[in-house]
Amino acid sequence: MLRFEVSVEDLLRSRFALSPALDLCLLLRSLAGQDRPLPRAWAARLLPAFERLRRETELDAALALQAPQGGPNFVAPPPRGLNQTWADDLAMIRATRLEAARHEFAAAVTGPSARDPRVRAVLDSPDAVSRIAEAMDQAWHELLAADWPQLRAICERDVVHRVGVIGEHGWATTIESLHPGIAWRAGGIEVGFFRGGTVRLTGDGLLLIPSAFVGHIAAHLEDPWPRTLVYRARGTAALWGEQEIVPQPDALTALVGRARARLLVALDAPASTSHLARSLAMAPGAVGDHLAILRGAGLLVRARSGRSVLYRRTPLGEALVAGTG
Repeated sequence: MLRFEVSVEDLLRSRFALSPALDLCLLLRSLAGQDRPLPRAWAARLLPAFERLRRETELDAALALQAPQGGPNFVAPPPRGLNQTWADDLAMIRATRLEAARHEFAAAVTGPSARDPRVRAVLDSPDAVSRIAEAMDQAWHELLAADWPQLRAICERDVVHRVGVIGEHGWATTIESLHPGIAWRAGGIEVGFFRGGTVRLTGDGLLLIPSAFVGHIAAHLEDPWPRTLVYRARGTAALWGEQEIVPQPDALTALVGRARARLLVALDAPASTSHLARSLAMAPGAVGDHLAILRGAGLLVRARSGRSVLYRRTPLGEALVAGTG
């Protein structure tokens, strides 16, 4: 079992962030068969480009760094916050000192990959960091960049939801909502299916990262990362076409129409027009029109939050989605 000892100071310093580089690494691991399989439609769409990149770029060297329990820090640097971009990550990857990268090569690259002449030629070269960074950048643009706005919107909406849970129910409920195997017990966070003993946060807080590609839960326990839990963002099941429990969807669709039913169901956490458009792959104008109709019918309300206007379901809207109205 893994247990995080959490103090009041840790709670004050705990925060959320997004990591494009981490999601890229998780996507590459899935495409290479090293991690949770992708949904069939995504695999069919991305695998041809992935295999071509392996032939034409140094991507195999980057894949060789993905150890069974993780990968090197320099290809997935610690994110600084919710505004992290791929450009931010790439700049940090390229800034890695060769000596630090080679230390990670020695720890991460084992087994057949360590003996692959093509991989070794990259890892042993004086420009190994720049060559791997270039391969990662090409993989980003060909495999993930087009989908990232939608994935980012899902992760951002997840954070909005979690912050709302913190405000209404507190940190313990929020932490336990990340995964059924996580529990808050006696002033600490326990992850029952991980090994790792007891980790003290020592006032630095916990970093929480929603991800579109993580299977269930992942953790970072060593520097330079802060102590981190990576969890599956809400809404990814719908994205992957997996079964989600939505009571009486046919009746709701018959009542308000397919597009408006999708929006009502998606608003299990407050969201803006742009977030809904990106996460549901709908035109912003159409989303705005549907939201106005749903609001006029008393199913939604809206309120300003910073620079955004967030929509949420009214009790009537909740009752319709739950099938209790």
